[in-house]
Amino acid sequence: MQDPNGFIDEKAESRLYIGNLDLRITEAALLKMFSPYGKIVSEDFLWHTRGPKRGEPRGFAFIQFSTKEEAKLAKEKMHGRLACGRPLVVHLASEKYLEEAAQDSSKTVGEMTKRGIAGGTSGQMSRSVKIAAIKTKLKTLEEESSSVKKQKQSDIISCNNVVDHSSGKR
Repeated sequence: MQDPNGFIDEKAESRLYIGNLDLRITEAALLKMFSPYGKIVSEDFLWHTRGPKRGEPRGFAFIQFSTKEEAKLAKEKMHGRLACGRPLVVHLASEKYLEEAAQDSSKTVGEMTKRGIAGGTSGQMSRSVKIAAIKTKLKTLEEESSSVKKQKQSDIISCNNVVDHSSGKR
């Protein structure tokens, strides 16, 4: 997704990560939920390939739209929307990648601090690092809280609308 120069691939800007999917949501249902927002070029619905959960959905997927504008619209409309009682997590795939990279780097800093490598000889985080971490966490919690509060009944996707009962499949 990221080239050696640190630039995000243009294709990634129109690709969405969809997480927190209920196991009853099928590929077809996912496509049906996101198709009103634009032309879907491709979809990757991830499954467990090994172990006791082999063949079961992993709870997340990727959808590629034809343009980044369509992807952004779908993200705005679908992020936080309830599907089978669970709020969907929808991000641009490039945002997800950057978010994970930031979390990995913060974990590394935290691990180094615990070992006493960072933060001087005292082995403690500096005050400014602690404040920045708290502000970031607070912002994340506020965003999650506001998206849940803004939820309308009309935004709730029932599992009855999502699950195909006629074929006996999930």
